[in-house]
Amino acid sequence: MKNTHQIFLISDSTGETLDRIFMALKAQFNNFNYELNQFSFTRTESQISTILKNAKEQDSPIILYTVVNSKLAKFLAEEANRISVPCFGVLGDLILNFSKILNQKATHKPSGQHALDDEYYKRIEAIQFTMNHDDGNQTGNILESDIILIGVSRTSKTPTSIYLANKGLKTANIPLVNEMQIPKDVTESSNLCVVGLVTEAERLFDIRRNRLNSLREKEASDYTDLEKIKIEVEQSKKIFKKNKWPTIDVTRKSVEETAASIIKIYEIKNKNA
Repeated sequence: MKNTHQIFLISDSTGETLDRIFMALKAQFNNFNYELNQFSFTRTESQISTILKNAKEQDSPIILYTVVNSKLAKFLAEEANRISVPCFGVLGDLILNFSKILNQKATHKPSGQHALDDEYYKRIEAIQFTMNHDDGNQTGNILESDIILIGVSRTSKTPTSIYLANKGLKTANIPLVNEMQIPKDVTESSNLCVVGLVTEAERLFDIRRNRLNSLREKEASDYTDLEKIKIEVEQSKKIFKKNKWPTIDVTRKSVEETAASIIKIYEIKNKNA
């Protein structure tokens, strides 16, 4: 039986940054058995002592932390070392090095990235806009979009839109059944960043069939007819080509990967505008 590591993620904020770092880290190892122990808003030595006591009692513990208060981070590192628990700070050296390069002291303020500043309110506005413009809704002011995603049903339009909105980008998405469904404002505009999403027909067939199964609908329809799906996908490609819209094949891409490609397209278009 493979050893199971007890991973302790300790953060003085929400833990979102640390969680993403760990997800990226674990993806590099194929045989990594672990159980997560997550601790957010850890801001006192007493809290840390309690966590370390728990860690010491576990088999194969490993600690990762994002604690911006240097005194508290030092306490955590020294106490973990004292009880021989591997402990790694993922921001400490980076903050110190940036401080030297920028020639200024870091604020060492927990939750600094969650400040209610202009960027925060821009992100909230983008999320609201995106939710209102999901699945072809409210196309009247669609020209206010930063990005418009178009694709046939089940090509990850909605989750990708929400992800982009969390980056502060107003994103509308339009389900493609035929070209007539695309607002004229979109097809006639040369300034909009429109991206077509496509996927392999066989993969789309599986996704749609699973979708209907989850809804307990078993009646066959064009929605899950493989031959009709193939035609649907090919027609979408022709529409994208006709309008000279860049396309992304999402077949083997995660939402994050798709969004990264879209952001790159958006940046290039803005640069050339």
